[in-house]
Amino acid sequence: MRRLVKGCVIVFTAALGLTSCKDNSKEQSSADLAIAEKDVVIPDVYEFGFNLNDYIVKRDTVHSGDSFGQILERNNIGFSKIYQIAEKTRDSFDIRKIQIGKPYTLLCAKDSLETPKCFIYQPNKEEYVVVNFQDSIHAYTSRKPIKYVEKEYSGIINSNISQTLADDGLSLILAYKMSDIYAWTIDFTRLQKGDRFKVIYTDKYIDDTIYAGIDKIKAAYFEHNTEPFYAFEFETDSVIGTTDFYNEEAKTLRRAFLKAPVEYKRISSRFNLNRRIALYGNKVRPHKGTDFAANIGTPIVATANGVVTKSSYTGGNGNYVKIRHNKVYETQYLHMQKRKVKVGEYVKQGDVIGWVGMTGNTSGPHVCYRFWKNGEQVDPFKQKLPAAEPILENLKDKYLEYIKPIKVQMDAIPFSEDNKLKEEQNLITQAY
Repeated sequence: MRRLVKGCVIVFTAALGLTSCKDNSKEQSSADLAIAEKDVVIPDVYEFGFNLNDYIVKRDTVHSGDSFGQILERNNIGFSKIYQIAEKTRDSFDIRKIQIGKPYTLLCAKDSLETPKCFIYQPNKEEYVVVNFQDSIHAYTSRKPIKYVEKEYSGIINSNISQTLADDGLSLILAYKMSDIYAWTIDFTRLQKGDRFKVIYTDKYIDDTIYAGIDKIKAAYFEHNTEPFYAFEFETDSVIGTTDFYNEEAKTLRRAFLKAPVEYKRISSRFNLNRRIALYGNKVRPHKGTDFAANIGTPIVATANGVVTKSSYTGGNGNYVKIRHNKVYETQYLHMQKRKVKVGEYVKQGDVIGWVGMTGNTSGPHVCYRFWKNGEQVDPFKQKLPAAEPILENLKDKYLEYIKPIKVQMDAIPFSEDNKLKEEQNLITQAY
């Protein structure tokens, strides 16, 4: 390897371990140069399945007004070739779907024109689409190697779980995932100061270094009002990969219905058959729903599995969806900004069916959630709703055996206050 520094050639020869400096670079012997060049080894750099050292690599993002054709045309690919590429790859990659802001990479030949040989588009951090036209023209989708790292965390509630996680620099996604797990067991809007929790979860890393977010929660423990709640993830159907969470006694944490259809700020109006409104002369105007105030655009989810029986618009309801869950229960979701589902469509608990809006007769953004039991509108918070399907008997023993080591691991995770107490005890011991 050679490097010119202020008129002086410095030659590094790994084999001889010598460094020489001469005032005149022309006096450098050809033998020394040969040795130096021989010892230089450029390491291979692989990405997307290609050795990047074989190409001139150009990286950019899709800009406003860009199209697949314009990107290639700017880089010396003719229109006929672009058309040929688009035609031969259309069953594998729709070139019209490239989005503004998404990154792409061009692998170009090491010639004077730097002619592109391959176009690589990244719709997200994990996936990439390769459009290869250096030999035969073809396209395929692949994924970057993902590394999963198991982590542990414990926290103590001071104001809310989101703040607790934020104070320690953890993603709020962890709070959302935990609220989903405990959706029927714990009301996360009414957590108490001093409530505490532990969680075992996995983080995703792309190419070993790029953080790609939280993958899933393996197990959790929540101590609410001094009452402990364990939750362990378990695969109940290996064929389709169905998983759910159960407690230490193999009882499900879920119920047939979620408590709320939306991540809400507050309940702005409850079910009240005797409600009186001054605007209407203080007359009784029953409110047969529960209003969950939330920002416009917040996803609204189905609170249980069922079939969509109505997806329509009326002057009072605005955009609304109604779902029949079985012969006994139905739910309805009013004032949507936009509906996502159609009549006859089957939805599962937690599926997004629309977004919070202000359509119909409403004074603010919210979803009015209505609940029917045997054809009569009732208050869902006062119903003794059925539990979700319990774990199958033939899986119960397998589950209990599976969670044994995980529970031991969970119980061994200390709380921060426990660590402080141990430190204080150690200091007292050392003082004596």
